[in-house]
Amino acid sequence: MNYITLLRVLVIAGFIGAIEVLCRVGVIDNFTMQPPNRIAQDLWKLLVKGTYNAAIAKTLTNAAIGFAFSVSAGIAAAVVIHRISLLREALDPLFATYYAIPVLAFYPLLIILFGLGDAPQIIIAFMLGVIAVIVNTLNGLDRVPRVLLKTARIAQMSPVETTLRVTLPSAAPFVLTGVKFAVAYSLIGIIGSEFIMSSGGMGFEISFAYTNFDNATMYPLIVLILMISITVNLLLVLWEKRILARRGLQ
Repeated sequence: MNYITLLRVLVIAGFIGAIEVLCRVGVIDNFTMQPPNRIAQDLWKLLVKGTYNAAIAKTLTNAAIGFAFSVSAGIAAAVVIHRISLLREALDPLFATYYAIPVLAFYPLLIILFGLGDAPQIIIAFMLGVIAVIVNTLNGLDRVPRVLLKTARIAQMSPVETTLRVTLPSAAPFVLTGVKFAVAYSLIGIIGSEFIMSSGGMGFEISFAYTNFDNATMYPLIVLILMISITVNLLLVLWEKRILARRGLQ
């Protein structure tokens, strides 16, 4: 474990310890929030009982679908946009201001168009994640060394071969940054949509627990979401480090 990793662990442990102390001494009322060790116990009980397994599976499945669509469509769109300079110039202002648009505001319209099923939630997750993938992939494609492009031309590679074997591998660290954003945005889109109008999923269960003052359910589910998001992002960070290490950049 290097110094930076140790420092991160100590900061997180210190934060959790501080919350534990504040809950124990009564600064944070236990009616508002139970101590972290109680949250951990409640989470374990919740997972062992399996009461919310269907809700967890629903949320994670929809988030995974939205994530997969946003990554695949985002990378493909970025490749096309990067090749057409006029299209790039037209869309750059949209990319710069996109996240100022409250995407969740479109949820009622999507319900009208697609019904009350999972489709509107998945579309929201896709809309939140795809632009992050496009923007970061474009940043990576802009930084592909010219010598690699010249080599591809000398080797008489087709545009598809050049993309798959030269430009995208070269831009991989930037693409992975977009993928990391897409993980978070997909979860935010699904859970946020479940908060607004849904009959299931982790967002619905958290909202229901909140309105019923059920902290033993609400906080463990929130912690579970954080754990899933952090774990996936850590795996992507490790993958990114391996790519950089193979290139001698770390």
